Amino acid sequence: MISKVLVATDGSEAAGNAERFGVEFAARMKAGLLGISVVEDRFARGFDEDGLGVTPPPPEPLATYLSARAGAACGRLGGVAEERGVDYEREVASGVADDVIVDRGQAADLLVLGRDGQSAKHRSVALIGSTVSGVIRKTGKNALVAPASAELSGPIVLAFDGSEGSRKGAKLAVAVATRLGEPIHVFVDSKDKGRAVARFDEVRGIVGTLPVPVREISSTLGRPDVKIVDSAREVKAGLIVMGAFGRNRINEYFLGSNAAAVVRTSPVAVLLAR
Repeated sequence: MISKVLVATDGSEAAGNAERFGVEFAARMKAGLLGISVVEDRFARGFDEDGLGVTPPPPEPLATYLSARAGAACGRLGGVAEERGVDYEREVASGVADDVIVDRGQAADLLVLGRDGQSAKHRSVALIGSTVSGVIRKTGKNALVAPASAELSGPIVLAFDGSEGSRKGAKLAVAVATRLGEPIHVFVDSKDKGRAVARFDEVRGIVGTLPVPVREISSTLGRPDVKIVDSAREVKAGLIVMGAFGRNRINEYFLGSNAAAVVRTSPVAVLLAR
């Protein structure tokens, strides 16, 4: 199901952790790796004359620096891939970062993005970077968002709400758990006990007879996103898998509210299924 993984990097320290996570994921899934770093046109082109009588600096030195930095980021990623024996391709591209990543991601089965990049220290902890946000809103591919604290070690928490997105997530979780050899903890949130039982019955049918243990967690109190993250902490999960869109899907452009909240707050990597 996953034979090509794209890892996007901006060269930051936090992105370095996402690079390692993406390489390890590709290695354990026996997938090839495509590394990409994008030079943003809005920076490389410099500043335009704005009529204030102040001459803007020449764009060439900044463009050269950004291109060299992007190349170095891809080189660093390649070094990690080589250490793990992962087949690696690289590209330094230019344009609008999220659009370029989404475009190149068409050739991959999974996009891996660092949640905490260059601008992390300058924004609220309640927000994610604009590039990551743009990619996970626009892509039609499975996307994995890795915070700086993420480690690919421990069980998989599958968040299941009975939506089409969560069914896709369940199938993806089965494929990943089988490769990683990690147990799955199925989280169902429902205020109705009968509905929770029905959802567990449904997900059992999707999960089937896995060679790894499957355990069940249910909750009737509190916000689902908070309970999902708490459950991941409690079981020392290495990955949360959930549908990008929940039961209250509005349209293709917006993430489900629970998915967006989990991505923002989870100390564990989150795999959004599409």
